[in-house]
Amino acid sequence: MGHKEDLLEGAKRCLLEKGYGRTTARDIVAASGTNLASIGYHYGSKDALLQQAFLALTEEWGEQVSVPDGPEGAVPPPADPYERFRAMWAQLIGAAEASRPVWKLQTEVVTRLDDDEKLREAIKEPQREGRLGIAEGMLGIDPAAAPEKARVAGLLLQAMATGVMIQWMVDPDTAPSAEDLTAGLKVLMGEDS
Repeated sequence: MGHKEDLLEGAKRCLLEKGYGRTTARDIVAASGTNLASIGYHYGSKDALLQQAFLALTEEWGEQVSVPDGPEGAVPPPADPYERFRAMWAQLIGAAEASRPVWKLQTEVVTRLDDDEKLREAIKEPQREGRLGIAEGMLGIDPAAAPEKARVAGLLLQAMATGVMIQWMVDPDTAPSAEDLTAGLKVLMGEDS
């Protein structure tokens, strides 16, 4: 790896360990084995590097909770929509503990958006893309073939994922399971579970 990649990896480690607001340029340099001048040369500023590192971490999280790949590619989701919904949430919830540092970081970043317009602008488009990615990764909806379906499914999944993960961060013992969410969906759809 070159300095640019080393800086990005070092910044990702710092974000997960120290958080967005407490990570300094010197922390990144120490974690990456590079030098202060490299940050400006490759990213322009510490803030630009942190934004890239944050986006890379959230993209990596999305890949972790996507539909698993089998020997022939993506494993097709179950045909029954309720079983598909349950399986999707089982995968996301199964990654909850490992995802905790990323969700902690995301929560911190959200609290900074009112005071950091550059950060807000930097994450707008990746958030839109993330909605489509979560619809494709968790439900197998191809955004190119069904853009509106992917958009609305992504909006719902993103809203639910945020709520579910925050509940897991607060109290894993009472946070919803995949079965709880599926039973709740059946109630909302007018079907008793």
